[in-house]
Amino acid sequence: MAAQAAPAAATPPSPWPTVARAVVLLTAIVSVMLIAFAWPSVRASVHDVPIAVAGPAAAAERLRTALDLRLPHGFEITEVADTAAAERLIRDREVYGAIDVSSGTPQVIIASAGSAAVAQTLQGVAAALGQAQAPGAGPGAAIRDLAALPADDPRGAGLAAGALPLVMAGLLAVLLLTRLVSGTARRVTGALAFAITGGLAAAAILQFWLGSLTGSYWANSGAIALTIAATALSILGLEALFGFVGFGLGAVTMMLIGNPLSGTATAPEMLPGWSGVLGQLLPPGAGGQLLRSTAFFDGHGATHPVTVLAAWLTVGAMLCLAGGLRARRGPAVGARHVRTAAPPHSYAPATPRG
Repeated sequence: MAAQAAPAAATPPSPWPTVARAVVLLTAIVSVMLIAFAWPSVRASVHDVPIAVAGPAAAAERLRTALDLRLPHGFEITEVADTAAAERLIRDREVYGAIDVSSGTPQVIIASAGSAAVAQTLQGVAAALGQAQAPGAGPGAAIRDLAALPADDPRGAGLAAGALPLVMAGLLAVLLLTRLVSGTARRVTGALAFAITGGLAAAAILQFWLGSLTGSYWANSGAIALTIAATALSILGLEALFGFVGFGLGAVTMMLIGNPLSGTATAPEMLPGWSGVLGQLLPPGAGGQLLRSTAFFDGHGATHPVTVLAAWLTVGAMLCLAGGLRARRGPAVGARHVRTAAPPHSYAPATPRG
């Protein structure tokens, strides 16, 4: 009878200090994630939000004083002469709204597509202005929405909720391409191709199914594709150069910094401190602002986000190139060492014929 093989030895249990380290690491990770996503929302407030005031200088100065008393440092005010100038600033995305006192009776002009949160704040200002003009006379100053959100999504929920999936799309693209595709050029090509198809699909869902976007479908698709490409190529370049550490660095930057600080759900100016400015320098924030510009403002205000996304795309491509060159140089150096270490072939000198 053949002897039966002895059963494999069971893996010994991990020591308790290892379990304690794992618990501490998990606690740190969940704490960082909670801070990253909850802190901007909890601390969001109105500060230095750009708006316009249209009307005579004296009336504008009185209004500035009243606004500063109601919301100290809440607004960054640009004074213009008339209603047309205020509307031009709103359409060009230089301000979020305007208070028009050029006709004597205050009128508040909002752009809910620019930021539903700021529009809601200005509606509260309109109510306060009406009470100040004639206490108990009515609901407040007249409100006009110059750039309204679509009727199918009046709260802008689709645009706000779509920010995270677009970031995750870039991460998923890098994760799959680095596991399934070999060769830097093929990975870059795959990332760019996915950015195009992903942009077309996401814009179709948001615009034609959910009704969250208006404007040109092709412009919206391009905005989403550029966002995905900038995210994917930057992380792909970090992975090509630094391996798993580079992928982790890129993922943390986009997910735990870029997405919470994008200001897509509110407005960059409503985020605490410097975080709104930082968020607009990362692909999630720049992509959200670009999509608002293409969908609701005919492309006005798109210069800054396009510049930011193009810069990330360029840096990502350069990192991919550097990683690809290093990967090719590695085997070449190894082969050269092998050739150097190989013993020389012995040969006998030719006997001269005499």
